[in-house]
Amino acid sequence: MASKGFTFKQFDINHEGCAMKVGTDGVLLGAWCACDASQRIADIGTGTGLIALMCAQRNTSATIDAIEIDHSAAECARENISRSAWGDRIRVIETAIQDFDTEERYDLIVSNPPYFSETLQSPDPSRATARHNCSLPHRDLITAAQRLLTDEGRMALILPADETRRFAMQAVAAGLHLRRRCEVITKSGATPKRTMSEWGLAPCTTEHEQLILAADDGSRSEEYSHLTEDFYLH
Repeated sequence: MASKGFTFKQFDINHEGCAMKVGTDGVLLGAWCACDASQRIADIGTGTGLIALMCAQRNTSATIDAIEIDHSAAECARENISRSAWGDRIRVIETAIQDFDTEERYDLIVSNPPYFSETLQSPDPSRATARHNCSLPHRDLITAAQRLLTDEGRMALILPADETRRFAMQAVAAGLHLRRRCEVITKSGATPKRTMSEWGLAPCTTEHEQLILAADDGSRSEEYSHLTEDFYLH
């Protein structure tokens, strides 16, 4: 696909009508989250549908609800999903997660949530919704996990390192338990810029990981290439 989007090995993303374009954060989370054994998955704030599609590619039997508050983004996700091989297993639900409920709980919730909480908002309403957590505060994401996950279910998300610390304080206070944590580092010796974390309702031990994105020569690191090899064309 040309400038309107991004071409992966098994699907295309047209992000022309979506405020937030395809980026490294979404690809990382879609490749890292533990979706292999999950039968019901929710992607909160699906945007273009990228993570929902990655989960569908990785798990050939899961049903996925792609939840999105912004109409333009939801339409973009519907288009991308309809052109994929997994349109019969992914349902786009256009609503705020605060208003959403279902009798069937999820084994996995994934989210690449908006995170700018202190910067000036964009005058474009769609971009403001996509970038600023006023539409999805941490407390509402935590409440959604408590309300929608099965007893053994998990919630995986990616946030800037400082936002992860804020999220973790609220999550622990609310009774969530950290299962996995992966610090994302651009190059060896740099401080983490992003953190992927996985939370559950049940007590557990925590696995700690690091992922370095760039090798010394500036190319993708071996671990980054291995994590995303089923998706990136090159």
